[in-house]
Amino acid sequence: MNSSSLGKGLKKLMEERLAKLRALKEAGIEPYPHRFKKKHYAGVLQEKYTKLKRGEHTRVRVIVAGRIRSIRLMGKASFLDIEDSTGKIQLYFQQDKLGKANYKLIKKLDIGDFIGARGVLFKTKTGELTVNVSGFTILAKALRPLPSNWFGLKDPELRYRHRALDLIMNPDVRQRFVIRTKALKLMREYLNKQGYLEVETPLLQPVYGGAKATPFITHLKALDMKLYLSISPELYLKRLIVGGYEKVYTISKNFRNEGIDKSHNPEFTMMECYAAYHDYNDMMRLTEGMFQYIFKKILGTTKVKYEGKTLDFKAPWKRLTMYQAIKKHLGIDVAKLTKEEILAEVKAKQLKFEYDEEWSKGVIVMELFEQFVAKEIIQPTFITDHPKESTPLCKPHPKNPELIERFEPFAYGYELGNAYTELNDPILQRQLFEEQKKLMEQGHEDAHPLDEDFLIALEYGMPPTGGLGIGFDRMVMFLTGQHSIRDVILFPFMRPQQG
Repeated sequence: MNSSSLGKGLKKLMEERLAKLRALKEAGIEPYPHRFKKKHYAGVLQEKYTKLKRGEHTRVRVIVAGRIRSIRLMGKASFLDIEDSTGKIQLYFQQDKLGKANYKLIKKLDIGDFIGARGVLFKTKTGELTVNVSGFTILAKALRPLPSNWFGLKDPELRYRHRALDLIMNPDVRQRFVIRTKALKLMREYLNKQGYLEVETPLLQPVYGGAKATPFITHLKALDMKLYLSISPELYLKRLIVGGYEKVYTISKNFRNEGIDKSHNPEFTMMECYAAYHDYNDMMRLTEGMFQYIFKKILGTTKVKYEGKTLDFKAPWKRLTMYQAIKKHLGIDVAKLTKEEILAEVKAKQLKFEYDEEWSKGVIVMELFEQFVAKEIIQPTFITDHPKESTPLCKPHPKNPELIERFEPFAYGYELGNAYTELNDPILQRQLFEEQKKLMEQGHEDAHPLDEDFLIALEYGMPPTGGLGIGFDRMVMFLTGQHSIRDVILFPFMRPQQG
């Protein structure tokens, strides 16, 4: 069937529904009433009366409401299935009980409409819990038909673009986002138990910062000034540590004007927390404890099946330095080699390595890891001790001036977060920001801008601090076994449709 015939078929079906809508209004029936006093939920009733015997009638009166999922007209008696947020239940309509005028209204109903019904519970001879309807109310007339069940709704483009339809047709998708909400609640619960205070930080910022990323730019009319959408709440949360709070966190939206793929969306949810008197070792323990807590509470286990492999998020996780990871997976001992020697080793191993001649040793190490090693890390693992070039916001490693005390948690090749022992030396921080400013002037879009207000705050003194950011959407991908970030964001970014 071609698209034009599909379009004609849809138009005809919608015209038929519009005709039914007009008929209801002409009969003095409001097809979109203001409210309905629903008292019972399908799933709760199914569970409560599961032991009711076949053919058994009760005196239990119920008032239910939901979307019609099937209609079976049989002369003077008819059956409808309705679905609410908890499950399905069958409705039984009899002309003798409802009267001819009311019973005729059933023919004005379609799959997808919302109705409310009151009546007495019984179980049919086939074992179906059913409401013997004594009265019903049309709550919303659906003008657009749902896809046929045998056709389903599998096309990802259609599902992401029309999420409401996806949720109607795919109960497993609805459940997936229930799990997301539970995980968010448990993340807060875990941090609150650890003594962290939840705070809010600005999404509109005069100076963006906290990560290497290209920002979205907007304009504030009232003050005629350029503003940026937040790429990270980091610099604001550190101000709060300076101000005297010892443990803070926020769960917020971040916006990064970068690529879109199965693990990146321009707008995503991030949890960031900071703790005074902690370092990156403390934040590793916090990270693995948080994942273990959330997975165990939701799934009853720390193990998940992901693309055919069993991953275990139970603490403690494996720890590897970035140097060790490269040596393990590429056989190159970058710790003992110069930049030139590393490139010679790469060439000898015939690796298709894309690099710039101007890159320092640290940048080459990071790129080697990202291009060849990250995808090899399957079980939850902390990759620690990154090159100093990776961020200007982290404390130098006390044993190696080439490195910083930073880690990223990985699982199945995905980076799940980022953490540092935070730099609290205001003189060194200013120096590093000045270097980043020069890079920005040379055209490096993802260089970190100099934030004078943050530097002033740091000059008042910030205690030793550990910081952590967790990509919440990626956590939910593992919790729900999804392989695209679009499947765990209710409304992922979509390119506008042509025409």
